[in-house]
Amino acid sequence: MHKYMGLDVNHKISKLAAGLYFVATPIGHARDITLRALDILQSADVLVAEDTRSLRRLMDIHGIALSKRPLISYHDHSTDKTRNRIIDLLRQGKSVAYMSEAGTPLIADPGYELSQDAIKEQFLLTAAPGCSALLPALMLSGLPTDRFLFEGFLPSSKSARRAHLERLRTVTATLVFYESPKRLAAMLQDACETFGDDRQAAFCRELTKKFEEVRRGTLRELCDVANAATPKGECVVLIGKADKEKINETDIESEIEAALKTMSLRDASEAIANAYGLPKRDIYQMALKLAKKE
Repeated sequence: MHKYMGLDVNHKISKLAAGLYFVATPIGHARDITLRALDILQSADVLVAEDTRSLRRLMDIHGIALSKRPLISYHDHSTDKTRNRIIDLLRQGKSVAYMSEAGTPLIADPGYELSQDAIKEQFLLTAAPGCSALLPALMLSGLPTDRFLFEGFLPSSKSARRAHLERLRTVTATLVFYESPKRLAAMLQDACETFGDDRQAAFCRELTKKFEEVRRGTLRELCDVANAATPKGECVVLIGKADKEKINETDIESEIEAALKTMSLRDASEAIANAYGLPKRDIYQMALKLAKKE
């Protein structure tokens, strides 16, 4: 421990190797951050954040001084010029820490292009893992967690959203989406029409915060809740996996035909088998028959 403004703090200052450090930050409760993340925030030569104000508040809470270190804003709308500036700092041998506004960088958050540039130039790229709304929502949903598919944010337009959901209708894994409170009711209505009113689901909001809420039930029940009052805070929507007994051969054949347009026979078979949770050998034989018909 050392002192910051007269207070004992747990983080420590250490010399970091030059490179890019992706650091997960709390999604709500400020204490949901690892000691290693605090060490990196304290020690990095340069700090880069999706929201610099949020980062400054977090640093103040944990007694981390910015001192004279650069603090750079980098988000979805940042220009190539900003990203090139960060890469130039890496070329100079600096240790650069990047934080999204909340949660884990790159998981429905900025950072992908930055990571690609760092990899291309063979800089050290590492992560201090931690918070993400995805896993707490799964833990609290009451839905199966042995297989899940994270879909991030759905398209905002109704037609594109319906088309996307339709492609997921027969996936035998728990589906996880991020959604804004304003679109929650519309998204759940589309889900009802695509998956059926009785499919088990859940939505979580304000995770780890004072007014954390988890609603569980059928899609129709959750849709009624969302229509009654617009919830506050970002939401995570989870939809239970498709019932294997309701999956018919026509559905599988359609998926195989679509996959064969862009994939090899073996890769298409493996992808469809994994998606449906069915034996790979059976799907391969179906794919082989379909390929011979063409």
